[in-house]
Amino acid sequence: MPGPSAGSTGPVGRARTLAEVYRHFGEVDAAGVSPLYERVAVALSESAEALHAIGAAPARKRHPAVILAALHDLALAGRAPALAAAYAAADGEAAAGAAIDTLLRMTDAVVAVAARRRLRTDETGRGAVLYPAIAEAAHRVGATAVGLVDVGCSAGFNLTVDRVGITYGSGASLGDPSSPVQLSSSTVGDRPVPARAMPQVVARVGVDRDPVDVTDADDARWLRACLWPDQPERIARLEAEMALATAAPPLLLQGDAVELVPDAVARVPAGALPVVTTTWALSHVPPEGRLRFLQRLGEAAAGRRVAWVSAEGVGVAPTIPTLGDRRASGHSIIGLAVLDRSTLRAEAVGRCWSRGRLLAWLADSS
Repeated sequence: MPGPSAGSTGPVGRARTLAEVYRHFGEVDAAGVSPLYERVAVALSESAEALHAIGAAPARKRHPAVILAALHDLALAGRAPALAAAYAAADGEAAAGAAIDTLLRMTDAVVAVAARRRLRTDETGRGAVLYPAIAEAAHRVGATAVGLVDVGCSAGFNLTVDRVGITYGSGASLGDPSSPVQLSSSTVGDRPVPARAMPQVVARVGVDRDPVDVTDADDARWLRACLWPDQPERIARLEAEMALATAAPPLLLQGDAVELVPDAVARVPAGALPVVTTTWALSHVPPEGRLRFLQRLGEAAAGRRVAWVSAEGVGVAPTIPTLGDRRASGHSIIGLAVLDRSTLRAEAVGRCWSRGRLLAWLADSS
């Protein structure tokens, strides 16, 4: 069924129609993962009326994941009770019908949510990478307290890294074993992940163009809406993550994350080591912006020592060694840089895959 162009490219080099994009999402992306979204996406692809309604959204907001999240948001808000009931019952046929009905009856509402919001997939799985690197940074400079500054923070879950529990494939464990958020990461290589505790966290500052405040009901609902409704384990983990963040709400600074780095670092009390973290955030910044980030980081370190912990694709984080790895090689480099006035010491302390689900620690942490 022809529909408005979705702007993606098919195997023969032509732009896929919106119908093809939704069918592909259902039959490939959601297949075996979310039976509900598999059925709903295919049903949308077969409805000319639904595709026409989706076409009212801005082109970059017509992707199935965004429209399905907007529909889910309305269901969670009580504005689409039939869809909410179908999701709760895990009834794919009922969900397909209710999704089309909601889209046709509430086109303006669906488009408004999709246009206003950015798809979020916040998960503290990154903590398995961040925790040992932050603890290593503090150890190297003898810091007894740290202030966390997360660039591109989104909902700020990286800022609760000290309050999660982490178990590594080697048998090592870090963090809080009683935390409601428990992470695991497989390990490879000869060097063990250092079993060093993170010092006290005295500040949590997040910087983002569009931060999500988990203490705000609308923002929290949107995070829930971005998860697929028939993935109970991910939903349970998100609830636990939001509970942690709500118990220790970060200071959120809204604006250009690069330009706000010095201001964010200044919010860390004197006597504590500011640790700036970037996890796959610089890949969204053009190369000149990454160099500007390093410059602003240097400005923040003009009067105090600052650490920077990064998990970025090979060659993305400026000054962090690439270890001879090729760009776009499928893994990321874990970097640790310490800036002290005019001095910068940068090292690659590890590699990771799948956003921290697999980790190879490389640094000598004696």
